[in-house]
Amino acid sequence: MNAHAWSRILQVAEGFRLDDVDPASTPGYHGGKSDGARDLKSGLDELNDLQERLFAESRVGVAKDSVLLILQAMDSAGKGGIVRHVVGGVDPQGVMLTAFKAPTDEERAHDFLWRVAPRLPAPGYIGVFDRSHYEDVLIGRVRALAPADEIERRYDAINDFEAQAAAAGTRIVKVMLHISPDEQKSRLMERLDRPDKHWKYNPGDVDERLLWDEYMAAYQTVFDRTSTAAAPWHVIPANHKWYARLAVQELLLAALQGIDPQWPAADFDVAAEKKRLAAS
Repeated sequence: MNAHAWSRILQVAEGFRLDDVDPASTPGYHGGKSDGARDLKSGLDELNDLQERLFAESRVGVAKDSVLLILQAMDSAGKGGIVRHVVGGVDPQGVMLTAFKAPTDEERAHDFLWRVAPRLPAPGYIGVFDRSHYEDVLIGRVRALAPADEIERRYDAINDFEAQAAAAGTRIVKVMLHISPDEQKSRLMERLDRPDKHWKYNPGDVDERLLWDEYMAAYQTVFDRTSTAAAPWHVIPANHKWYARLAVQELLLAALQGIDPQWPAADFDVAAEKKRLAAS
């Protein structure tokens, strides 16, 4: 299956219902864990090549395009693993990573997108949002951190913001990693069982688990309101970490293949430089 087929299979389409997605499924892929690891490693070669071409274009000033990967999920769904095992496999100098935390007092004094706009990737770069502006219509809605009319306004503001970014040359890849409550419980318990994982555990995660249905309803509204032609959502079943990583890699490949970056042509006489170098 090619990268663009993955995008079609995982993309949120009209009539999509999150409740219909089995978090333990592997849509479009018929191999197992070992096959997935092999294909992930194989795909990394192409991902590296395309990313280096894109970055090379930026170094000579001809790059017009960039890629933005937006990762959203419930806690422990595997966002960090995506960053390490997929994005971490390419040259880091061509990557802009932002892990959005709770807004500061200064950020709260501005519109919710004020802190997001400066973090859009420059031409030639892959940007990654580990959580994003969607927190402002997810936890913001579930925890009533803003009035209902303000939450409602934000959906349209997000669509306008992303449409402008896409028109300026940013390919937006929006991903929700979808795990089951039981899988999350298992992963959180593992963090408690292992001292080397205690630093990753947040007692607040249990409080959020108690609002699981509310979060799923908030995600459904996000898909209904903000999966657009310019920036469609993709829902990836994530109970199997290996599948989620492979799927995200394929979505990135599809975005980069769509850009089709090329090695910049030399702006000097190659033959003459070879002679100069040989004589030096």
